[in-house]
This record gives sequence, C-alpha cells and structure tokens, in this order.
Amino acid sequence: MRIRSIALMLGSTALATSLFAAPTLAADYPVLRGSQVEDAPPAPDRFSWDGFYVGGFAGQAQSRFERDRSVDHLVNYALLNTTIAATANVRDMTITMPRRDSGSIFGGYAGYNWAFGEVVVGLEADYSRIDQEAMSSRIESRRIGNEFLTVGSTQNARINDYISLRARFGYAYGRLMPYFTLGAAAGRFDTNVSIYTDWGPTDVNGVALGSYVGWPRTVGGPKKDVWGYGGVIGGGIEAALTDNLIVRAEYLYTRFNDVEGVTTSLNQARVGAALKF
Repeated sequence: MRIRSIALMLGSTALATSLFAAPTLAADYPVLRGSQVEDAPPAPDRFSWDGFYVGGFAGQAQSRFERDRSVDHLVNYALLNTTIAATANVRDMTITMPRRDSGSIFGGYAGYNWAFGEVVVGLEADYSRIDQEAMSSRIESRRIGNEFLTVGSTQNARINDYISLRARFGYAYGRLMPYFTLGAAAGRFDTNVSIYTDWGPTDVNGVALGSYVGWPRTVGGPKKDVWGYGGVIGGGIEAALTDNLIVRAEYLYTRFNDVEGVTTSLNQARVGAALKF
C-alpha cells in the first residue's frame, strides 16, 4: 500500500513537470507569419540613356573616287571660243573609271541623348582620320576634218579627314539600344584635277602640222586643303556595360559631291567605346 502511494506521487509530479515545460518548448519553435517575410524581390535593373557622352572609335573604311561634272566645266573653259568644241564630244574624251582605296579609320565622338521612355533622340559630332586616295589620268586625240584635237585629263584626289554632325534615333531595350543616324559631313581633301588640250591643223594624211596660237594649254591643277561637303547615313547598336561605359558597333555611308571634279563615297564599319556622364 505504501509503495502504491509513492508511485502515485511520482506520477503526479512528472505530469505537473511536463505541463509547466510545454509552453517553454513551444516557445523554442519558430512561428511562420506572413508579416515576418522581409525579403522583397529586387527592383528591375533600369538604365537611363539621358546625358552627355564622349568616346573614341576605330574601324575599316573603303573609299570610291569618281569623275564628276566639274571636269566638264574645265574642258569647256579650256576650249572656250573654239570651233572644234561644237563638233567633238569632248566629255567622252575625259571619262575615267571609278577608283577605290581602303584602310583603317579612327577618331573620336561626343554627343548628348534625350530619353522619352524607351525612345532615345540624340545629337552627335565626330572627327574621322582616314587618309585614302586614288589617281587617274587619260589622254586621247581625234582628227576632225582637217584639224586634230588632243584632250588629256588628270583626276587625282585624297581625303585626309572629315567631321560630321548627326542626329540619332534609337529605341532602348534596357541596356541595349539599336539606332539610326543621319546628318551632314565636311571633308578635307588634296586634289589635282586638270585638263590639257592641244588643237591645230593637219595635212591631207592626218598628220599634225603644229598647234594654233595659244595651244597647247592646261587649266586646273593641284590644290591642298580643299573642303568638300556632303551627307552621312547609317545605323548601329549600343550596349551599356556599366552605368558609365557604353560600347557600340556601327556602319556609316558618307558621300562628298563634286570636290574639284571628283565625288568621294565612304563605306565604314567601326566599333567604339564612350564614357557617359
């Protein structure tokens, strides 16, 4: 009977102990509540294309030089007040094939962008060093009645460098922006465009008997630092690697019309990098 009482006392003590310990153990376990979730999703990575930038570029360019209408003006001036000019197609006597050159190109650019949502409008100026040239010459003689006419032409040109001012229109996809560009260009050339003419009588066999008074004569000649003007059009894509570093790849077509009788076209593929402020 005494043993049974002791057992009952021990059981009651153990039950009381477990009841008092239950809240303490429950407090050790975390309670999940919606209000305790503090990790919000990260904000989208947005880049602002607004602002000023300055950079440099390098690439490859191919130039094309071809005869233009100012050569006709030189020929007409060389044969002014002659009777043979009306009977000879002197223009055909000065036609030459287009000439090409190619090589590296490098320079710098600076501009400013305005962003309207994803639409980006900008204005950019650049300087390009190119140093490409081509030379061409031709001489031809014809007998017309009892007279002969000799016409020779030289059509040499070299483009040293040029500047351009262009508008840009882009559409931003986050940190990528394809764009279209167009504007005006001014180039610095060295030229040597001249016309040589000789005119005189022939005998019955077509042999020249000499030149008339005032012939032979040459008009035109070499000129340095001649400015030519034209337009530029192209497009490309830019990528913002960081908030302050933007790289690009682009293609540009530039054309300078009738620089001392030579029209020059440039095809350019270039890459660049700029700092954005």
